[in-house]
Amino acid sequence: MNKEIVATTEAPQAIGPYSQAVKAGGFLFISGQIPLDPKTGAVVGNTIELQTEQVMKNLIAILATQNLGLEHVVKTTVFITQMSEFPRFNEVYATFIKAPYPARATVEVSKLPKGVCVEIEAIAVLA
Repeated sequence: MNKEIVATTEAPQAIGPYSQAVKAGGFLFISGQIPLDPKTGAVVGNTIELQTEQVMKNLIAILATQNLGLEHVVKTTVFITQMSEFPRFNEVYATFIKAPYPARATVEVSKLPKGVCVEIEAIAVLA
C-alpha cells in the first residue's frame, strides 16, 4: 500500500510524532484536530462553541490541500471532555456539516491535549 503524508501551514502543526493527515487507499485520514491557531499555536476560545469552530476550520484547511471539502468527509470521531456540552457542540458542528451527514462517533474523555474541550478526527474520500 502506498501512503502519502499531507501537511499544511494553514492548520496547526503536529504536536507529537504523527502527521496532520495521510493519503492511502483512496482516503484521506486526518489526525485529531484541536482548537489551535495555526499561526500562533495558541488555544482558540474557552467555550465548546468557539473551540469547535476552530477545529472545523483546521479540518477544512487540511481538506483543502487535496481540493476537498467537508462534503467529502465520510466519518468523524469527536472527543469531548463533558458530554453535557454535546448539544452546544452539535449546534456548531451542524453549521459546518450538511446532509448527507458523515458517520460519526462522539466519546467523552477525561482530558485532551493543552486542556481543550474538543478534538475531531476525520476520514474523507479522495475526489
